Parts: sequence; C-alpha cells; structure tokens
Amino acid sequence: MHKFFMIDEKELEGNFQKLLDRKINSPEDLKKWLVDESKLYDGVKEKLSRNYFATNCYSDNKEIKATYEHDNEVIWPLLKKYGELLDKFFYNSEYRNQLGSYYDNLVKKRANSIEIFRKENIDIEVKEDKLCTKYYDITGNMSVMWNNEEKTLQQMSVYMKDSDREMRKNAWTLVQNRRLKDSKELDEIMDNLVKLRNEKALNADCKDFVEFMFKKLERFSYTPEDCIELQESVLKSVVPIVNEIRDRHKEEIKVEDYRPWDVSAVKEGQKPLKPYNNVNELIDGVLKIFKKKDEIFFNTLNKMKNSETLDLESRKAKSPGGFCDVFRVSNTSCIFMNEAQSQDDLATLTHEGGHSVHNTLTSNIEIADYAEMPSETAELASMSMELICMDSWDVFYKDEEELKRAKREHLEGIIEFLPWGVLVDRFQHWMYSHPEHSAEERNEKFAEMAKQFQFQTVDFSGYEDALKNFWKKQLHIFEVPFYYIEYVMAQLGALQIWRNYKKDPKRAIESYKKALSLGSSVSIPEVYAAAEIKFDFSENMIKELMEFVKSELDKLY
Repeated sequence: MHKFFMIDEKELEGNFQKLLDRKINSPEDLKKWLVDESKLYDGVKEKLSRNYFATNCYSDNKEIKATYEHDNEVIWPLLKKYGELLDKFFYNSEYRNQLGSYYDNLVKKRANSIEIFRKENIDIEVKEDKLCTKYYDITGNMSVMWNNEEKTLQQMSVYMKDSDREMRKNAWTLVQNRRLKDSKELDEIMDNLVKLRNEKALNADCKDFVEFMFKKLERFSYTPEDCIELQESVLKSVVPIVNEIRDRHKEEIKVEDYRPWDVSAVKEGQKPLKPYNNVNELIDGVLKIFKKKDEIFFNTLNKMKNSETLDLESRKAKSPGGFCDVFRVSNTSCIFMNEAQSQDDLATLTHEGGHSVHNTLTSNIEIADYAEMPSETAELASMSMELICMDSWDVFYKDEEELKRAKREHLEGIIEFLPWGVLVDRFQHWMYSHPEHSAEERNEKFAEMAKQFQFQTVDFSGYEDALKNFWKKQLHIFEVPFYYIEYVMAQLGALQIWRNYKKDPKRAIESYKKALSLGSSVSIPEVYAAAEIKFDFSENMIKELMEFVKSELDKLY
C-alpha cells in the first residue's frame, strides 16, 4: 500500500495567511517570499500527488478514496482561493519590477492567472473533479472473462495482436462490448463536463472553453489557429504514410478486408513481442539501458525503485492508463502504469522515466512555478527518452530479427500516433466550440473525424457503435481537457532530438539535459532551441521529419 495523507486544512490556511501577512521591504525580501511560497506548495502538493497516486493504484480502497475526495472538495479549493490571493500579493508588490529579467516569465504567468481566476469557478471545478472520479470508478473496474479468467481491458491487448484472426476478433469485440455497456453513463458524464466547462469559460469572460483553456494552460507561444495548421499538416503529410503502412500490414497478415481487430496483428507464425517475463525484469532492463546513456537517468529510476514509487502491474480496481508524478520534498517521482508483458510496456516505462528525469533536472529550481513544466516540454522529455533508448533494446531482445521488428513497430507506432493525437485535439476543439451539442451528435462527429484522420483504410462495418464511442477510452478528454496536442508537438521535437542523437549521441543528450533543466523559466521555443531543435508546426517541417523516419524504417525491413 502506497503512502497517503489527510491534509489539515486549518494548518494549511494558517501557513498561507502567514505569507500574506509578511512585510516586503526590498526585492530580496520578495525573492525570499517566492522561495518560501514554493516550499509551502511543494509540501502540500507532494501529499496531494501521493494521494492521487494511491487512489489510482487502489480505486476500491474506501479510506484512500475518502482522502482523495477530501483533497478535491476541501484542499484544492483552498489552494485555488489562496492561489489568487498570493498571485495578487506578488503582482501588486512595488518591488515586482525590480527582480530582474529571470522573473519576467513568472510575472507573465501570475498576471495570466489573475486575469482568468473567478471565485465562482472553484465550486464548478469541485463538481468537475467528482465527475472525473466517477469516470475512473467506471473505467477502473472494467474487466472481461477470457478463457474462464477475469482480465482487465489492458491485459486483453496482447490477444488483439495474435496471428489467429478469430482470436483477436473475439478479444476486440469482447473489449468493445464491455466499453459499450457503460457508454450511456460515460455520455452523461461528458454532457455534464461540457456544460460545467462552458459555464466556467463564460464566467472568466472567455468566448468559449477553447479560449479559456489556452489561457489556463499558458499557451503563450501558439494559438488555436496554429493547432488547426498542425492538424492539417498531419492530415496532408502523415495520414498517407499511415495508409501505406497499413496497406503493407494488410498484405503481411494476408487479409482481404482490413478490420479494426487486424490493426495490431502479427504475421502468421509470429507471436506478439514479449521483451520480459515479469515486472522486475522490465525495471532492471530499463535500468541497464539508462546506465548506458547517462548517470542521471540511471540514478533517477534506481531511486524510484528503492523508494517503492513504481506501481506497474495491471490488476483489478486499478485505474487505466499511465503517468509520472513528482514528489518534490522527497526529491523523487512515481510511475503508474498497467503492464501486460508487451513491447508497449518497455516504451511506456522509458517514456515515464523521461518525465522522472525531467523532474530530477528541475529539482534545483527554487521557484515552484518554474519547476512545473508545460506539457509541450514535459512530453518532449518523455518521448525523446523513448527514442534515445531504442538503440539499446538489445538488453531485452537477443534475437536480431525480433530487435528489428520491435524498432520497426515503434517507429510505425509513432507515425500512426500523430493522426490520433491531432484527432483528439480536433474533436475537443469541436466539442467546446459547439457546447450545445447532444451526446449523439458528439459521437457521430467523432466517427466522422476518426474516418478522416485515423481509420481511412480500416473497415468498421457492423461495428459503427464501437467507432462512435472509441474516444471514451482516452482519459485525457475527461480528466485533462485539451492536454493532448502537446504529445504531437513534443513527438515532432523528439524526432528532431533523435535525428541529432544519431549524428552525435553525447552532444544530443547534453543538449537534451540542458533544455530540460530550464523548466518553464523561458518560453517553449527557447527550451526547444536549447535542445538544438525547432518548435515548428509547418507542413514542410513535418514532411521533412517523415522522410527521415521513413528512411530509418527502410533500414529495418
């Protein structure tokens, strides 16, 4: 059982009040105040993060759930209430403009927070959190019976890769039917979320939730129009390559019609890749890879292993998905995932390991605002780590052909992910710019977009309901709206880092670490520049990167 904490709201409120009562008589006093504010936040946020970790690991534990609900209903509203007061205290200080250029980004962040804060939105966000918890309760308890054994939906993924078409069809339909069983309830949750989120945006004088979230997520470096440009660039330069990959795959597995249960299938005579036999093998193998790459990489993951903040096994009453969170006071991170002895798990652990390395590299930053990374750079850390580690996968694969196949599947997976990433973003842009839509219209719109971006060559005939409801497995849409296009942006950045790594591994890793150590003290384009890459959504950039990936793929056939 992982640690969890009941936070005393009166003590917390008293500590916040002490900060608000402090006299500031110089720029140095204000700097010291910022450090003390950060220490207070680090302490309470570690407890909140540990509670979030524990509730995802044990969603059926009543004591943990009650603690988590207390956090959402009492502690987070308190943080938001005092957050606004502290933002104003800092912003209104006569010494704010005497701090020096290092603090410019902080001033910008605080001004933005003040602009969109509304007290009435605190209660709305409590309701949002309750709905998200309900989503987790439903999805975390989804399971099916397979060969007289109860399996989580994550554990069923391996059967969808089998060379036996009938087996993978049965596995796929069993999973989809299980999801559809709760589709109406999940629709109701999303109906309520859309309504609450639109209300929150209007309260903050934004035209819609799209505008509100661009401010909330501090997207100072790009606009909704840039996201649309990125969506269109992926449609033009990536989707045709996805179709090529799938046409070739269709020939390899010898099927005449390409169905949704065929997408992950292995060729006849092949078995799904299985790089390890148990969780300890997975952890130890990734540790060996990290040790080859960089001492910081190894030490970070090893500390997590020794601190028992890795929860990787899939089991009932454990939430779906995977994440990494940071415990700043303890100077360590946690990784949550649902392994199924698959190649995806190897990629996931290195991915989340990249986040933990990012946390380590920003641990010396004293200002909490700067130690918290925007997703565009956080995901750059994780996705780059996947690719940097790929040339050491021989730790897991002793057979040369299996090693090639693992690399090939990973690169093809990256190409296939990009349209999914922009689809999730495009779908949310539509949802929140049309807040009056019905659940039926929402599901129809998703199916329409999915056929354009994700499944141009996949035949869903007879399974239209599964396609319409396919988006509901994506927890980001429920819990963290609009947090997804960053994966696409970061993937494009990670491919550039990998291209640099192939030319000069040592220099690429040093640039990667230098960029990540900046946290959010500079703009996103400046972080990318420090990594010696470009923050660029243009069709030309994407086309150029796809040509590079295709050339690397050709070497693996």
